[in-house]
Amino acid sequence: MPAKVALLTYSMYGHIDKLADSVEEGLKVSGATVARFQFPETLAPEVLQKMHAPAKKSIPVLTDPTILKYDGLLLGFPTRYGRTPAQVSTFFDMTGGLWQTAGLYGKFAGIFTSTASQHGGHETTALTTIPFFAHHGIIFVPLGYTNPNLTDNSEITGGSAWGASTIAGGDGSRAPTTKELNIAVGQGKSFGAIVNQYVAGAGK
Repeated sequence: MPAKVALLTYSMYGHIDKLADSVEEGLKVSGATVARFQFPETLAPEVLQKMHAPAKKSIPVLTDPTILKYDGLLLGFPTRYGRTPAQVSTFFDMTGGLWQTAGLYGKFAGIFTSTASQHGGHETTALTTIPFFAHHGIIFVPLGYTNPNLTDNSEITGGSAWGASTIAGGDGSRAPTTKELNIAVGQGKSFGAIVNQYVAGAGK
């Protein structure tokens, strides 16, 4: 039976959604079963309007019971001061019940992100998310240097050993590049392969 992976994202201006499309492509190539979800929004509609945030994609919002169905979680969200945005932190803070029952223990997780600049928090955003994984007993799966685009210095490119990422620019005008999307596909493929291998070995 193929691994079941929840692709869980928060995207305000669409950059994470674009990366997620490529991550999903890679997951499907690996043979994993993929379901797309989004983190609940915490900002009021009038605030989002003032921020000129476009309407969100029609993607289901993930709830605590739903998350238990999946072997792996690939999380995508933009950085906020080098860490997770409030929408993601709020969701994490609401998982106390799952922590008490060890509901997420032994599941796998990976991270992809977006930042405003080349040094805007690609790595620290992933790093500061690991305590959430550790407290739940979730196994973090980094991307590693599995994609040649990660060491290609011919142009500014997002992505690191921690996971895929894109540089959105201060005004959000920069779209994910072909190389960044390729890295995202690679992360989906490698993550799916690892979780598939575990599921097959565990006889799930």
